Amino acid sequence: MTSAPQQDAPIFSALLTPYRSLGRKGFNRLMIGLGLVSAALGAGFVAKGAWPVIGFFGLDVLILWLAFRASYRSGRAREEVSVTRTELLIRKVSPAGKVQEARYNPFWTRFLVSRHEEIGVTGMAVTGKGRTTEIGAFLNPADRESFAVAFGRALSTARRG
Repeated sequence: MTSAPQQDAPIFSALLTPYRSLGRKGFNRLMIGLGLVSAALGAGFVAKGAWPVIGFFGLDVLILWLAFRASYRSGRAREEVSVTRTELLIRKVSPAGKVQEARYNPFWTRFLVSRHEEIGVTGMAVTGKGRTTEIGAFLNPADRESFAVAFGRALSTARRG
């Protein structure tokens, strides 16, 4: 028995995730350091009789913690992009876990790339059959550039069949 070439073998597959510059370990160290500095300064003010000020020292640490928490939550978003000879699948997962899928035929799909002369790639989208799906909006310019090149090649390969 001879096997036919795999029509649905992946030509390209990418998992896009937002970049977070501060990892969990660094975040813990930062919060402990800020908490200690805040507590030491607050203790100094309490020793001088200005005890109402200590609440403000704790408030700034709390606000910073909430901001980082929101940032890490948004960092759970991801996009999965795969290309086969017969299908282009873009699967977006929100930070809450909600999934949206967009399927296209690679032969009838256009890959749109917006560029700025100083920044580079500022936006990417796939369009076909009267609909458009944005890709990698949360990526930094360098990652957008490398993704655009690799994804463009994959679409060309899929079309050549």
